[in-house]
Amino acid sequence: MTISTEQAAWFRQTFDQLTTNIEKAVLGKRHVVRLALTCLLSEGHLLLEDFPGTGKTMLARALANTVQGSHARIQFTPDLLPFDVTGVTVYDQHKGTFEFHPGPIFHTIVLADEINRASPKTQSALLEVMEEGRVTVDGRPHAVGRPFMVIATQNPIEQAGTYRLPEAQLDRFLMKSSVGYPDKAATIELLVNAKVRDRASLVTPVITAQTIAQMSELADEVYVDPAVIGYVAELAEESRRQPHVKLGLSARGCLAMIRVAKTWAAADGRDHVLPDDVRSLAEPVLCHRLLLDAEAQFTGVTVDTVISRLLGAVAPPTDRVATV
Repeated sequence: MTISTEQAAWFRQTFDQLTTNIEKAVLGKRHVVRLALTCLLSEGHLLLEDFPGTGKTMLARALANTVQGSHARIQFTPDLLPFDVTGVTVYDQHKGTFEFHPGPIFHTIVLADEINRASPKTQSALLEVMEEGRVTVDGRPHAVGRPFMVIATQNPIEQAGTYRLPEAQLDRFLMKSSVGYPDKAATIELLVNAKVRDRASLVTPVITAQTIAQMSELADEVYVDPAVIGYVAELAEESRRQPHVKLGLSARGCLAMIRVAKTWAAADGRDHVLPDDVRSLAEPVLCHRLLLDAEAQFTGVTVDTVISRLLGAVAPPTDRVATV
């Protein structure tokens, strides 16, 4: 069953309303806000990597505030332990039973601030919940509910005392993006309203968690032509043939591309995916999934360079695939 025209129009209207609401806190960053919402509605997780003071945490908190669900912030530090994230089982002497005390991961939207400052053992506590939507403590699984989203931030400048995220964990993030510095007009508006210490507090809920789940189900029904699916598969194969690429696009990465392309199309009021949707989302979906070899650094080749070459090497489809 494909999404109807009326449903696509409602999806676009609601998506634009959410975007405008979040922009109360994050000025002049509409594209980044749309990427974050696309990630949420695609039931994925978002990694924000940028310089200090660009609004990474503000974006995450504004996104959490715009959804009428629960949210929590976990400040990742070197002494943070796995059960500080997932929760712990405690023995109740009065009842004579063990009771599970859920950790801060049991919320609709979880902000993992400066995730690379925690030890690999603590980082690995997120692997199961990000992939399967549950945590296992003392052999018992505990579901975190739906919708559920982890927004992680990391600072690429201060690397002292940090632990690099392994490729297996990076691949769990649906998209990676950066906020970037605001333009002059947005900076002036921020300075004029400097008395507002917490701009995220200006963002009030405009949608329920149940509606988010409903929009996610609608996005799943967006039509993807076999020609577009073949285009994504060819991009994956070509990524593995590119020079200086040690690890190309995985099958999980291909699924991520299709999922976000569906949501991106619905946010534009369409009931079908275009090749341009794939090209527009190539950078946030691929940038953390392509691993370059050591020689790339000496030759000046970056991930952005590889993505540009990749999109240039594989021509997008111009015709639909005939179906019998």
